Amino acid sequence: MEKEELGLLNSIDYPANLRCLSIDQLPKVCEELRQDIVEELSVNPGHLASSLGVVELTVALHYVYHTPEDRIVWDVGHQAYGHKILTGRREQFSTNRKLGGIRPFPSPQESEYDTFACGHASNSISAALGMAVAAQQQGKDRKVIAVIGDGAMSGGLAFEGLNNVSSSPNDLLIILNDNNMSIDRSVGGMKQYLLGLSTNETYNAIRFKAARWLHGKGMLNEDRRKGIIRLSNAVKSAISHQQNIFEGMNIRYFGPFDGHNVKELVRILRQMKNMSGPKLLHLHTQKGHGYAPAEKDVTTWHAPGKFDPETGERIVDNDPTKPQKYQDVFGYTLLELAEQNPRIVGVTPAMPTGCSMNIMMKAMPERTFDVGIAEGHAVTFSGGMAKDGLIPFCNIYSAFAQRAYDNIIHDVALLGLHVVFCFDRAGLVGEDGPTHHGAFDLAALRPIPNLTIAAPMDEHELRRLMYTAQLPDKGPFVIRYPRGGGVLQDWRCPFEEIKVGTGRRLRDGNSTAILSIGAIGNDVAKAAEGLDVAHYDMRFLKPLDEDILHEVGRKFSHIVTVENGVRNGGMGSAVLEWFNDHGYTTSVTRLGLPDSHFVEHGTVGELQRIVGIDVQSIRQAILQQPSLNA
Repeated sequence: MEKEELGLLNSIDYPANLRCLSIDQLPKVCEELRQDIVEELSVNPGHLASSLGVVELTVALHYVYHTPEDRIVWDVGHQAYGHKILTGRREQFSTNRKLGGIRPFPSPQESEYDTFACGHASNSISAALGMAVAAQQQGKDRKVIAVIGDGAMSGGLAFEGLNNVSSSPNDLLIILNDNNMSIDRSVGGMKQYLLGLSTNETYNAIRFKAARWLHGKGMLNEDRRKGIIRLSNAVKSAISHQQNIFEGMNIRYFGPFDGHNVKELVRILRQMKNMSGPKLLHLHTQKGHGYAPAEKDVTTWHAPGKFDPETGERIVDNDPTKPQKYQDVFGYTLLELAEQNPRIVGVTPAMPTGCSMNIMMKAMPERTFDVGIAEGHAVTFSGGMAKDGLIPFCNIYSAFAQRAYDNIIHDVALLGLHVVFCFDRAGLVGEDGPTHHGAFDLAALRPIPNLTIAAPMDEHELRRLMYTAQLPDKGPFVIRYPRGGGVLQDWRCPFEEIKVGTGRRLRDGNSTAILSIGAIGNDVAKAAEGLDVAHYDMRFLKPLDEDILHEVGRKFSHIVTVENGVRNGGMGSAVLEWFNDHGYTTSVTRLGLPDSHFVEHGTVGELQRIVGIDVQSIRQAILQQPSLNA
């Protein structure tokens, strides 16, 4: 379907235009919107299946509610491409995720229709409740809707929000987009509960009519409402032989309904719009709905890359000479180690495919645990297993590990438990932008006692560090590595122990020393070519290699530190502090990510150039050292 054939969609610049259409035109709008998303993402990759699954809901919400005055809080944000297209960004949607283009996730900095940041999961209920209370406090007749989906209901913050919703006066509407998926299949008790949750259709119809009648009679004030809800819960339990967890918290529950019937959704939302008190609308949707290839393989089509929209054939780079991705090296290495060491188990919060723990999961399902979108639980669960003799490899994306900071400190480091944290997507991740950059792990974890913190420069180093981390008496051990491909075609190597706290000199030099940590060291090596500089791969942030630092402090008056993380508080700061504590007056130039602003989205290469850690910028920083020009 060509752009000029999208007749109804072409007439919609903002939701106000959508609301001028008749309800009978909405299915056609949905068809055109779905097709537009498919066409755009076939050439400009992004999150496809999630947005296809909420097309009807997106249209219904903007049709019934007066956005942006009414608030829609999306959770998680990769559901919101249709929302972006309907809210003034259709012409710019081809720039999605590109440098200088529209952001990959909703952001209030981009549009007044984007009510909150939602790159991570499970925050919608808490944020929307805050908005609902703010509207009440300020006497505004504003409707607030939280749309929580793609497995986000398994996150602990969602339950904290539900607990508060049930006890605070509010008129919040929570829409549970239940598609049985996050990126991989959803897991856990909440998934099983939602699969089995059903409501008698006759009861639902009667309750809708009763609620409208009571509201019209002014009988739904707060005290009467709670009493009616308790009576309603008792009647429903008797009819359905089932106790509903949401209604048990005094949140009125409606559903489940078909989330792909846009006209029915409009009817339901209109009926619920002016009901007082907190409400939860449960919708069953299909991730990837309306595009056959995505329906058949939702995990692959979560973010499929480029593809032919007509045939569904993905355009995959199968160049055999390209190095393996770091995540795959992790996955295969973990399985090798687990085959040798029966105490090793794997833990991931809803990312088995993303982090390649699915490799071990397929071979050893009884020793791998997908705990759902619950990073804090993943860490404490790992701590519990370590306390009683297992060695968990807990793999979390670096940015998502921020949500488990207290768990790392309180439940692992404090007790010195032998948990191996593997932080994938460390450093700049590219097009997913500031919510996903793994910028803060080094600086955040460095002050914590008992932790060993390491970053491999290449795939061999990753394998050796993983082997080292599972050896006896190593305690809590952090290994961070970047997104994407490595640098070695032959990535397999024998397992060898690396002495904790030791780096290595990669090249000699006399004018300036460069200290790097992690895979950014490969860019440093290129930048140093042809220059009289020494290059050290520090390997460990904690403990630092003091022999190297003494060597550098005695020999060089100027050094440059390079890291793919925030400059302040990271390795450069650690080196500066060490020199100061040991009486060295060495001048230190620190290269890393800024703390003055969040780095936006673009390719990794573009972003490295902007923040000054690409090959050319590193070389320029070296050439500016006085010792090189003396």
